[in-house]
Amino acid sequence: MKILHTRKQLFIFFMPGFLAGILYINLLAKQYVAEPGIFSDYFLKQFGNVEIIMEEYIWYLLRLRILPFLVLLGLSFTKMRKISAILFLVWTGISSGILISAAILELGIKGSLLCIVGIFPQFLFYIPAYVVLIWYCYSYPQNRWNSQKSIFVAIMIFIGIIVEAYVNPILVAAFLSTL
Repeated sequence: MKILHTRKQLFIFFMPGFLAGILYINLLAKQYVAEPGIFSDYFLKQFGNVEIIMEEYIWYLLRLRILPFLVLLGLSFTKMRKISAILFLVWTGISSGILISAAILELGIKGSLLCIVGIFPQFLFYIPAYVVLIWYCYSYPQNRWNSQKSIFVAIMIFIGIIVEAYVNPILVAAFLSTL
């Protein structure tokens, strides 16, 4: 029986990683989460008072966002494209599960809201760019790379970085002032 290829299949790889991240925090690393960390009141107050130097922050975001994307893009043109997409989705799921679990254990519902504010609105641009690339990797050779995909992905990543640099700090600071 042939499995239909749909983008919903990508959740098959993301969700077990997400569950693994949640289980890791709750079963194996709970003592580390109990220690003061990035979700402590002190750190969050310090973060709310930091003045961001935009020129340095843009370069930081370029390294942080472009490097993983370029690695996945480079692997997408090799024979390892499908396994790279699957591993990327599993790792993204694990990372998301760990982050959200740690935030909820430390801050409760405010932690989950902080995670949402922390990824909004830039992930509205990053997710479609990554979905296009991961779907290409996963469904090759039925799906081919073309200039339209290149332009779309480049624009979405660029807009995501700009929004993350200029809009997200304002939203996070506003949310942190309510804590």
